[in-house]
Amino acid sequence: MSGLPVARTCPGLGEASDLKFPLGAKFREPLTETRFQQLFGDAKQELEPLAEPRLSRLCRQWRRRARACSGPGAWRLLLARLPPLRWLPHYRWRAWLLGDAVAGVTVGIVHVPQGMAFALLTSVPPVFGLYTSFFPVLIYTLLGTGRHLSTGTFAVLSLMTGSAVERLVPEPLGGNLSGIEREQLDAQRVGVAAALAFGSGALMLGMFALQLGVLSTFLSEPVVKALTSGAALHVLVSQLPSLLGLPLPRQIGCFALFKTLAAVLTALPRSSPAELTISALSLALLVPVKELNVLLASVLCFTSSLDTRYNVQIVGLLPGGFPQPHLPSMAELPRILADLLPIALVTFAVSASLASIYADKYRYSIDSNQELFAHGVSNLISSLFSCFPNSATLATTSLLVDAGGNTQLAGLFSCIVVLSVLLWLGPFFYYLPKAVLACINISSMRQMFFQMQEIPQLWRISRMDFAVWMVTWVAVVILSVDLGLAIGVVFSMVTVVCRTQRVQCLALGLAEGTELYRPLRESRKLLKVPGLCILRYPSPLYFGTRGQFRRTLEWHLGLGEGGEEAPKMDGPPDRVAEPVRVVVLDCSGITFADAAGAREVVQLASRCRDAGIHLLLAQCNASVLGTLTEAGLLDRVTPEQLFVSVQDAAAHALQRLEPTGPKTCTVWV
Repeated sequence: MSGLPVARTCPGLGEASDLKFPLGAKFREPLTETRFQQLFGDAKQELEPLAEPRLSRLCRQWRRRARACSGPGAWRLLLARLPPLRWLPHYRWRAWLLGDAVAGVTVGIVHVPQGMAFALLTSVPPVFGLYTSFFPVLIYTLLGTGRHLSTGTFAVLSLMTGSAVERLVPEPLGGNLSGIEREQLDAQRVGVAAALAFGSGALMLGMFALQLGVLSTFLSEPVVKALTSGAALHVLVSQLPSLLGLPLPRQIGCFALFKTLAAVLTALPRSSPAELTISALSLALLVPVKELNVLLASVLCFTSSLDTRYNVQIVGLLPGGFPQPHLPSMAELPRILADLLPIALVTFAVSASLASIYADKYRYSIDSNQELFAHGVSNLISSLFSCFPNSATLATTSLLVDAGGNTQLAGLFSCIVVLSVLLWLGPFFYYLPKAVLACINISSMRQMFFQMQEIPQLWRISRMDFAVWMVTWVAVVILSVDLGLAIGVVFSMVTVVCRTQRVQCLALGLAEGTELYRPLRESRKLLKVPGLCILRYPSPLYFGTRGQFRRTLEWHLGLGEGGEEAPKMDGPPDRVAEPVRVVVLDCSGITFADAAGAREVVQLASRCRDAGIHLLLAQCNASVLGTLTEAGLLDRVTPEQLFVSVQDAAAHALQRLEPTGPKTCTVWV
């Protein structure tokens, strides 16, 4: 039978060995780590990184970065920071241009009403939503690596920004402001929103400088989806006053959703029938014909004079052109520091996850650190033009893909549409009722609400991920988006720690007729050699798991005190049968070890030596082996006790258990 091992007498000392070509030979002796390095690697090169001082490694890294200042290095840096230099020369003009043009124009048409709607959610005038639908899109086209990503205004960020704006620049209690007072209030709110974009952009650039793109992995998919779904409910409730024509102040902070609902129910008798009718008709027409509905509502309001006859709130004049670029007020930064990190994390997490989804679907790669750079620059520069925080958006990204978009070039066509509105078509939106914009906000939340359909499937796949989803969603809905995000991330990290605490140490046995060692609990037909214990610990070994590791090994090897309570382990204890003489510890599941975990292994080696148990370690990765070596493991064991695989360690153990009989070793056929 090809591939199965059989027993064979190993060569004794001084005899010829088949180890000259171990992979091509049928028979070989057990391989230790030292012997493996002699045969297949340069032992000096392997040991140098471990012995190299930290200062030398830092100097070598700085020399490598200094070489980037040369001509070729500068060109490589330019290619990395300006992705169009890489993909534009390979652009398939005939195959992709039409799709990018159609998708870009389609997304641009959606950006116009959606940008104005999300501006109201941010508590700034509608025109600033158009600015945020132009500058960030243009910048991401030049710097982003997500070919199918559509950036601009995003409901969750608008909600978070609006909460900060309302907290720092609240509406006066009277509510009756003159035109000049309203302009001053709007200017202050725009300044706060721009400062939030500037600060979050600067924070993302700092994260890019530290190469912290890996932080996106800490915002798991259940956390992101629960966050967006919970925020969608906040958006829905916050738009109820606009739908009903109720001039209610915006509620912020914890329990804002319930406060808003209570205020709406209390003021419901004072709702405006005209705005209620407009909202009902808009919602009925919004799903099939969103853009046409905006035009119809504007024409209806103009011809019927709803703004004067029924006091319906309208968008009003959209200033033409662009605002003068200016630096946001730095005086606002100390008051918004607590808001910057959540906004930056949501921006990067949503954008990176969306980019990864479509990159996997269409088989290309993204650079998470470059995404940090792109969104950081996008928010930083756009804040100079009074834009509020922006990121990738769920609805427009899906629309861009469905419309046939292929590359970032679609963003340029989207910018052309928004630019035409800013320069020429703005007056056509003068009579657009704000109730229609509130309906657009609610309609844009459909995809986020649809994410809740995945909950039953998540329950079946992973109860732990289901718990993360529910805890995050409940925290977002009951408290706030910021606190819900923090609670979701912390709870997600706690579940990871809990999973490492609940692992079981697996006792392995040999499947007869093979070289495979499998957990004994999988089958009663697995062979267990008397006196030999093979254990696999499938978890990182750090300060949080060292106690579990110690108790597990003591129980299996009979090293613990008699009064200790035996933990629940896999398989029967070896001390019930013949005492353990040789133990093989399979370290393939130990992905990393800290100082506390390494000292635990060293102490285990000492206790095994005192108890007359021969300890063998198998399949330690380079990082774990280096940590154990620095902790003094080689003072307790010899290099001949470190093996490249469980099979090699077990073969050596069988030789040790049967010193007078035939030396059994692994035989490959």
